[in-house]
Amino acid sequence: MSAAVEARTGEHYRVRVEEYRTFQTQGLLVVRGLVPTAEVEELRAHTEDILHERVELPGVPTAAYGDGAAHSGILDPSRVSEVERRYVRIHMLHRHLAIHERFLLHPRILDVLQALIGPDIMAMQTMLFLKPPGSDGQGYHQDSYYIPTLPDTLCGAWLAVDRADAGNGCMRFTVGSQHEPIYPDARNRQSHYPSGELADLAIIEGASHTDEARNGLTPVARRYAGREVVVPADPGDVVFFGGHILHRSLANDSRDRFRRSFVGHYANARSYTQWGGGNAEHILARGDTHLPYAQPRFGTPCAANRPRARNAGAAPAPTMMADGEMMATTATAAKRLDPAGEED
Repeated sequence: MSAAVEARTGEHYRVRVEEYRTFQTQGLLVVRGLVPTAEVEELRAHTEDILHERVELPGVPTAAYGDGAAHSGILDPSRVSEVERRYVRIHMLHRHLAIHERFLLHPRILDVLQALIGPDIMAMQTMLFLKPPGSDGQGYHQDSYYIPTLPDTLCGAWLAVDRADAGNGCMRFTVGSQHEPIYPDARNRQSHYPSGELADLAIIEGASHTDEARNGLTPVARRYAGREVVVPADPGDVVFFGGHILHRSLANDSRDRFRRSFVGHYANARSYTQWGGGNAEHILARGDTHLPYAQPRFGTPCAANRPRARNAGAAPAPTMMADGEMMATTATAAKRLDPAGEED
C-alpha cells in the first residue's frame, strides 16, 4: 500500500527511487514531515485569523463567528453549517494572499514534484480546507476530472495542518484506480477526450457526491474492493497523488477537532490547459516551458521570476547522435518531412 517516507533534514528534498516507484505503482506518496513545524504553525495561525475575521477574504462573506476563542476547542454545533458554508473549502487564495502563494511554491514540495512529474512544473490551484467538527466529507472523485491538462500530468499535494485521521475525516485513496481513465460527465467529455478516443468510456454523474448510490464512480471503486487505504497525516506531512486516482474523505465525526489542510495542484509546465484561464494564468514554478505562464503576484521566488537558462548562454544538452563517436548523421530526405509523403 502507500509508502510513508520520513523527510530528511536539509534545505532541499531528494526523492529516492523507492519513493518514485511507490508513486508510479500506487498512485500516491506520503512524505512525513516535509514542511517544517514552524511553517505549519504559521499556516494554522492564518486559519485562526480567517475564522475570527482578522483577514479579509475576497468573495467570502463575513460570518461574525463570535467570541474569539480558540477554534481548536469544541465548536458550537449550531454554528457548524455557517462555518462550513463559508470556510470549509476556499479556492485560489494564492492570487490574493501572499502566504498562500508561498505555500503553493514551497521549495520542498516542489522538490518532490520535480522528481514525480517534472522537471518543469506549473503551479495551478490552491485550496484551503478547514473542515470543522460535524462537517461533511467529499465522495469519490478524480482531480483531473475538474482540472484537465493535455497531456494529463496533474498532481495534488495535500499538506496536513492538523492531525488528520479516521476520526476527523482524513483522506482515503483507492490504490489501483490510478490506472483508470478519467470518467467525464456529458458536459466535460470534450475537455478530456476531444477526439472521443475511448469508444466504450462510461459517462458518469455525481462525482464527489457523498451518497455512494448517487456517485457514478462507485462502480469503478468497487473494482478495487479491499484496496482503499486510509491515510492518516500529522502536521507537516504531505500526500502527493496523481489526477486519476479515486479518493474521498468521510465526515468529520469528531466533537472538537478541525481537519485543516492546504492543497496545491500542479502539472508539468509543458502540458496545455484551458482551466482557470489557461496556461498564461498559472505560475511556472520550476524548469522551463514553451507555453505562456504567469508571474507570482507577491514575488515568491520561482522559475517564473528567475533568469532563464536559455538566455544565460547555457550549453546545449549532449546527444547520442553525434558524428564520429556513436552514429553518423545525414540530412533527412525532404519527402520524409512532407506530411503528404509516403512512409517507408
